[in-house]
Amino acid sequence: MDDWMKKEYQQLRPKSLIAQAFAYSIKRWEKLSLYAHTGNLMIDNNAIERCMRNVAVGRKNYLFCGSHDAAQRAGLLYSLLVTCKLNNVNPYNWLKDVLSRDINEMPINQIKTLLPYNWKEQ
Repeated sequence: MDDWMKKEYQQLRPKSLIAQAFAYSIKRWEKLSLYAHTGNLMIDNNAIERCMRNVAVGRKNYLFCGSHDAAQRAGLLYSLLVTCKLNNVNPYNWLKDVLSRDINEMPINQIKTLLPYNWKEQ
């Protein structure tokens, strides 16, 4: 398809919408087709978008987090809670366990074990 688009692109009017679409695709072809060359990538991100729907629905409610930094922290927390949901981890149990730990006593190479997809309930 990449070769075909490059060939057809030469015959299009540069300012036409189809030429713009072809130029966009050709410029990004390697990244656009990456999912076809690896077995672990999806063609779209619909699953994640469905999980993040609550964030989009509540966007106006979250607008007033207090500061830009607080909004970033809220976004991080939402992302971690959705990760819990995707990995069948109880968010309450995960948060209770992770927040009760003294991570300063933990070796740096073990911090990743606290992420929802690595965490195991004791």
